[in-house]
Amino acid sequence: MENNQSDIFELSEVQDKKVPLAERLRPKNLEELRGQENLISPQSLLSRMISEDNYHSFILWGPPGSGKTTIARIIQSHSEQRFIQFSAVLSGIADVKNVMKDAEYNHRTSGQPSLLFIDEIHRFNKSQQDAFLPFVESGAVILIGATTENPSFEVIPALLSRCHVFVLEALPEEEIAQILVRGFEELELVQNEEVIGWMAQNSGGDARRALNELELISPFLKENPEPDIQDLANALAKKTMFYDKNREEHFNLISALHKSMRGSDPQAALYWLARMLEAGEDPRYIVRRMIRFASEDIGLADPEAITQALAAKDALLFIGMPEAATALAQAAVYLSTAPKSNSLYKAYGEAAKDARKTSHHGVPLHIRNAPTSLMKDLDYGKNYVYDHDAEHNYHYQRYFPDKLPEKDYYQPGEYGFEKEIAKRLAWWEKLRKKED
Repeated sequence: MENNQSDIFELSEVQDKKVPLAERLRPKNLEELRGQENLISPQSLLSRMISEDNYHSFILWGPPGSGKTTIARIIQSHSEQRFIQFSAVLSGIADVKNVMKDAEYNHRTSGQPSLLFIDEIHRFNKSQQDAFLPFVESGAVILIGATTENPSFEVIPALLSRCHVFVLEALPEEEIAQILVRGFEELELVQNEEVIGWMAQNSGGDARRALNELELISPFLKENPEPDIQDLANALAKKTMFYDKNREEHFNLISALHKSMRGSDPQAALYWLARMLEAGEDPRYIVRRMIRFASEDIGLADPEAITQALAAKDALLFIGMPEAATALAQAAVYLSTAPKSNSLYKAYGEAAKDARKTSHHGVPLHIRNAPTSLMKDLDYGKNYVYDHDAEHNYHYQRYFPDKLPEKDYYQPGEYGFEKEIAKRLAWWEKLRKKED
């Protein structure tokens, strides 16, 4: 009998070892959860919900491996309420409807809501998310969603307005390192601070990824507790850039590049440019934004800026990547160090506003073209003065629509070439007054 018990124990231990390392080390309570101190402090809303077993619908938003599913598991193990879990990746709308009907029946018969955890809720489209709404409103379901994507973009407004959003952060390197220490212990490996530091640095704040990769290289570490880091990188075929060019991080990084150039910081601009290019961003998207930047944030303070941006575009189309990376870097540095002005940007905005309001105003007769005799008989072009025939190649005449007051949309800034433009405008104004 004792031998049988021993065999059962050994079998159970073997089965435990087959469970992925990240799952074996998953925290069992909030005290074990790392890197989210503000979210799980004793007085936090989430902690009170769990301790009181009294929930309101909420969404957990954070990067992979930050603890979203772990929090749901902790709720499941600590709550006495009915808990239902399914993944938006594996479930269809038919599954959703069946679960909702079941939850509604339970609510009607017992008066108790069901806690419904939906992992990767952003994978459901808008119409599928609509299916949850009436059940959340009726109280039959308390929704707990988890997503790596910004809920503002991926969750329908009606559902989002009924949910509190808890934001989880990517885990700091020091927290990942502590988790890896536990992984080394669990796998009975000789701890190596250099390996732990390298893995933590390249985890992207994702604890699950770090533990999965540790499990992958554990045979190498058992054979050689002091490995060469490059050998480990080669074994993992590791690409260490963390970037989703179709989601929020895409917009965060281009914003960082744009604002660094606007802030005249070429060093930071180069860093963000490299972050995007090395992670696989489409360089055409970057150069399009640079061309826009050249007009929006520099404009006529340095007319050469847009030329530099367009030259980077031409270089990209002509020689391609990765060779064109330095052309984009040249443009980024030039744009960063050029004098800044948004005068042109603001001027167009004001002109566009007036244009939308006054599109019914006709072009003044004297500046209309008159290619036919009929048009001439209708006074098209009458009294127009050809400026090149006037003194100084300038003659004041009205160019705005007759019923629209003349406006000074463009006000040149005080830096760069706009100082010269300001002088020219002042000179023409002086000539105008002289003619008057």
